[in-house]
Amino acid sequence: MGAAMRRIQAGNALSAFGLGFTVPYLYVYVAQVRDLGATTAGVVLAVFAMAALLVLPFTGRVIDRRGPLPVLVGAALLAAAGALSMGFASSVPAAVASAALLGAGTAVMQPALATMIVWCSGPATRTRAFALQFFLQNLGLGIGGLIGGQIVDENRPSSFTLLFSVEAVMFLVLAAVAGSARMPRPVALSDARPKGEHGVGGGIRALLGHRAMVQLCVLGFVLFFACYGQFESGLAAYGTEAAGIKPATLGIALAANTAVIVAAQFLVLKFVERRRRSSVIASVGLLWAVAWIVAGYAGLGHGSQAMATAAFVSTYALFGLGEAMLSPTVAPLVADLAPESMVGQYNSAFALVKQLALAVGPAVGGPMGAALHGPYIVTFVLFSLGITVLALRLGKKLTLAQDHPMLAARTRVVAVHLPEQASAHA
Repeated sequence: MGAAMRRIQAGNALSAFGLGFTVPYLYVYVAQVRDLGATTAGVVLAVFAMAALLVLPFTGRVIDRRGPLPVLVGAALLAAAGALSMGFASSVPAAVASAALLGAGTAVMQPALATMIVWCSGPATRTRAFALQFFLQNLGLGIGGLIGGQIVDENRPSSFTLLFSVEAVMFLVLAAVAGSARMPRPVALSDARPKGEHGVGGGIRALLGHRAMVQLCVLGFVLFFACYGQFESGLAAYGTEAAGIKPATLGIALAANTAVIVAAQFLVLKFVERRRRSSVIASVGLLWAVAWIVAGYAGLGHGSQAMATAAFVSTYALFGLGEAMLSPTVAPLVADLAPESMVGQYNSAFALVKQLALAVGPAVGGPMGAALHGPYIVTFVLFSLGITVLALRLGKKLTLAQDHPMLAARTRVVAVHLPEQASAHA
């Protein structure tokens, strides 16, 4: 890694560490510690998500016009202000306003960081750069959550003020560390767009005219809807209602998910790099279908409670393995599909798709997981198989450089050296 990439990854890890301090406890803080009620806590979480949906459509164009660095610094400062004000929020308007600042800031940071990683990497190194980012994010979230759990005390609001203050400081550190990085010029693929899909101008019309990117966004929505959108809503409701899982076990399951990601991220990297990206995503769909079948056994099988618990925790672990395979695959693919002048807009569009899936997922999965146990499992087994189908269809739209960059690099090297070898033999 170059110096700029090291700074970006360090800032990314520290900001994830700060988020881990507060994310698991936001609902409890608003509803119980500040005694604002469950309804207000739900509104705060909704505002947190809606703020992201409102700012992301405009983020990409600003990144492409001004560069990702000033956007990241501004977003980090905004998130720091939101976190600090949340730590002192004792009224409904203050909590809602703080959630809006925090949600908007953290949402804008995602495509800005992704664009900075694209600028500091080439097609050959991009896969490992995004794998490292995902690894550090999960490591930071996990460590932050563990330390935050030791500090938090529902009877002492000051302990939560400390947590949010630490989060604000971490965002300021991100702004300082990343802001001091010297950004190189972006490295783009020469054949980033398939023939016949050149588009006219930029903006949303050009993006919507890029069939491969549209297909990737549809695939991304299904990916996030069938996995992340169910973790703390539908799957949690299904586990407690159908499988008799205790609330404490949900924490163990989430810890197993994070542990698998941290342990497996670099073990699966060679497997991912040597295969087509579309084939890797398709295999994740099959893996997640198995995960949902295992979850079905946990709630609908006739085994012991210990077996049901083991199966439920295994479901989260299998999801983690799939996530480890996706992190060095999907984000680099978004970058390699983007024309050089629209990297920020492509990253923002994909981040918006993710936020939409995370908003729709709990709304659909929550009620189904709580009441319609059999249909819930069948539905998401089918969604997982749909991931496989969509990925294989997407593969037909990709160039070799986009779908298998390592093989494309080897092909270019052979093409360059063959004439020299031929002249030597002559």
